[in-house]
Amino acid sequence: MSAPTPLRLGVNIDHVATVRNARGGHHPDPVKAAEIAIAAGADGITAHLREDRRHIVDDDIARLKARIAKPLNLEMAATAEMVGIACKFKPHAACIVPERRAERTTEGGLDAAGQREALRASVGELARAGIRVSLFVAADPAQIEAATAIGAPVIELHTGAWCEALAARDGAAAAAEFERITRAAAQACNAGLEVHAGHGLDYVTAEKIAQLNDIAELNIGHFLIGESIFDGLEAAVRTMRAAMDRGRAKGAS
Repeated sequence: MSAPTPLRLGVNIDHVATVRNARGGHHPDPVKAAEIAIAAGADGITAHLREDRRHIVDDDIARLKARIAKPLNLEMAATAEMVGIACKFKPHAACIVPERRAERTTEGGLDAAGQREALRASVGELARAGIRVSLFVAADPAQIEAATAIGAPVIELHTGAWCEALAARDGAAAAAEFERITRAAAQACNAGLEVHAGHGLDYVTAEKIAQLNDIAELNIGHFLIGESIFDGLEAAVRTMRAAMDRGRAKGAS
């Protein structure tokens, strides 16, 4: 039996800031949440600085960069403002995502194939600042080919359609979506890209997708912050870490 390849867990702390901003003030603090998540086993922290600052704000990014000991992954739109902020704070990584102000959350993958030149410029500027760039894309061959051509070293596969099919108890659709993710992860690895995945994952789906050894990192936020209301953030992260480890061990067997 081969040893399993390590699988990293990135914890997104956006919705701690959502709760804070609902009332204003400083509580609960997303930076404290990041520190708790790291102590519980998170390998990094993800935060999405949106153009309308609906949850994470600029000061959160500054404090995260100053206080956490693990890598910071800044989710961002490919705008001049956000590229400038990233180059100022220099997080370990930046994940470029699509962004529409009317959406509740990131609702789909980036159209890398349709925005090659604009994305190539943003990726190049971020890379020159020493920031590792990923593109958040659907599990689609054309998007992965575009990400490779653009020069991003990492992609993050959007897992929302798979998770939604499972939640709807549509077994055929879920199986088809998981097969798409499996093929996309293999395609990206064969092209020399590192593969991450995220959106809608819970304990069950994280354990399942962890069996795909082509995936190096899962980024999970909303579910963990929701579970922390009932069990505490430390317990939720530890339970997620254990589920991922079980899945990775199954994939290596």
